[in-house]
Parts: sequence; structure tokens; C-alpha cells
Amino acid sequence: MTNTPRDLVKQTLEFRSPARVPRQLWTLPWAKNNHPEKLAEIQRRFPDDIVGAPSCLRVQPHTEGDPYVVGTFLDEWGCVFHNIQAGVHGEVKEPALPDWERASEIRFPKERLTVDIDAVNAFCRSSDKFIIAGTCPRPFERLQFYRNSANLYTDLGEARPEMLAFLGRLHEFYMQELELWVQTEVDALTFMDDWGAQRGLLISPAMWRRLFKPLYKDYIDIAHRYGKTIFMHSDGFITPIIGDLVELGLDALNCQLFTMDIEELGRRYAGKITFWGEMDRQHLLPAGTPADIDRAVRRVKDALWRVGGCIAQCEFGPGGRPENVYQVYKTWEEIV
Repeated sequence: MTNTPRDLVKQTLEFRSPARVPRQLWTLPWAKNNHPEKLAEIQRRFPDDIVGAPSCLRVQPHTEGDPYVVGTFLDEWGCVFHNIQAGVHGEVKEPALPDWERASEIRFPKERLTVDIDAVNAFCRSSDKFIIAGTCPRPFERLQFYRNSANLYTDLGEARPEMLAFLGRLHEFYMQELELWVQTEVDALTFMDDWGAQRGLLISPAMWRRLFKPLYKDYIDIAHRYGKTIFMHSDGFITPIIGDLVELGLDALNCQLFTMDIEELGRRYAGKITFWGEMDRQHLLPAGTPADIDRAVRRVKDALWRVGGCIAQCEFGPGGRPENVYQVYKTWEEIV
């Protein structure tokens, strides 16, 4: 059995007793701005096994500004983000689509469909890492960026036909992107939507199943049809829909485990899906001690590890203590 990073991730996803737990550190520019030397040390000591492919677009989409500096940033979808803290991403304040009468004016970034497949493949062949595609559909969040949250919740509650038609159009665009990326040699696709508040879903599980579960099924089916695995990220308390994601065949889920009952997640889903992190960045990473981190990692391992099924992942962002981030990977290395 070989033990390249790619092998370790695949063995973990397939519950085949990897020699160690694979790892991935997510960093916001804040970490490099505030802890450059300690971040570099963590990255040297615990290099990532999972990396994202470069987008390799033949035509670059139009953007304005930098999303991680104070000020405004116009993304390729036409949404303007306002940022008040360097090193993190801003928020949309004014909707790019204030009323549905203007929906036909919205231009999706077709430049994202100019993927240079040969360039992506060259990158994949040059690395022994597990490589995730350079695209990430996020239909619910993209709707929020276009409409803002308050407007969108009204749209959802009223089941506005214009909103449903726009969501269908957005979904088709994302499907085109994924159909391009499955032709490359990346190992996995990924998608995301933050569905949880601190103690519950942002919409009812019934509405989620009616409107968004079918979209995710399409994404997962595309990946599996082409022999790829597929990962998803979603923040917040999402216990009510994890079973649905398992049912759809999702391979790996990045979620805020510490907002939920980790032991109950283990009883229901350990051995059925891989938990792609994460460690508690609300409380433990900024305010815990290394001993607290050690106990937390061991708790996750005891609840969710079944000779696979966990990836050592956490996010180093605002307030995170570098010694705690270091301890996350040190403990995982010691116990698996």
C-alpha cells in the first residue's frame, strides 16, 4: 500500500485504514498578516494532503478590487462586497438584483466555462496531492448575494416563480461548470452552501428537501458518473440534513461539528461519510488551550473515526491562536 497524500485521502474516504489521517489547513489572509512565521512553521511541519486546482481559465472574468482588503470588491457575478476588516472576506450590503423585473439583465460569468483542461491535467500530473476542482457551486448563497438575505427569505416563503426560474438558470450554469471539470484529472468536485444558524437550519428541512436537495443530487451524480468523489462545506447547525446528504452519496462533509452533538453524529453516520474537519473556530481555536484542543481532537476521533472517515482540517482565521492550530495537527498525527 502506497502512502502518497492522494492515496491517504482515498484510503480515508473508503475506510481502508490509512497510515495516518490526511490533513488540510484552510487559511485566511488574516493568519499570514498576523502570524506569518508561525503559519509558515505549521505549514512546513504539517503540509496539506489536499489542494485545490488552479482555475486555468483561458479568459479571465472581470472583477474589481481585492476581497480581503478594506473597501469594496466586485466579483465576477456582479455582486459588490463591503469589507471592514483586512484579511477576511466582506459582505454584500446592496442586492445586485433588487427586483425580479431585472433578472434578465443578470449575466453569469461565462468566462468560468473556458477551463483549459490540458493545463489542469498538467497540474494534476505534477502533484501527488489529492486535488479538488477549481470551482465550487453555491446556489443558496449566490441567491443571497444577488437578493440579500431578507429579500430571499421572502422569495422562498412566497415560492416566487421568478426566483424559482432564476434558481433553475443558476443551477444549469453550475452544471455546465461541473461537466467541464469532470473531464479533467482532478480527484474530486466540491460545492457549498452555509445552511445552519447556531441552533437550527436557516430554512425548514422540508423546504430544503424540496428546493435544494435535488440540485445537490445532480452535482453528486455528475461526480460519481465520472469516477470522482465530491465534497461539501456547510457552516452552522445542520444535523437535520446530514442524513439526506449521506443518502445522496456525498463522500465528505465539512461542517461545524462543535455546534452539533458529535457523539450522535457518530452513532448515526460514522462509517457512512467522511467528516472533512473541522475544529471549533468559534471558541476552541481562539480561546482554548492546547490541552483543550487535544481533548477535542480525541473526542472527534472517538466519535467519527472508523479506520477512516475523518480528515484533519481546521481554519486559521481571525482570533485563532497558532499554538492551537499546531496542536490540532500534532494530536491527529499522534492518535491515527
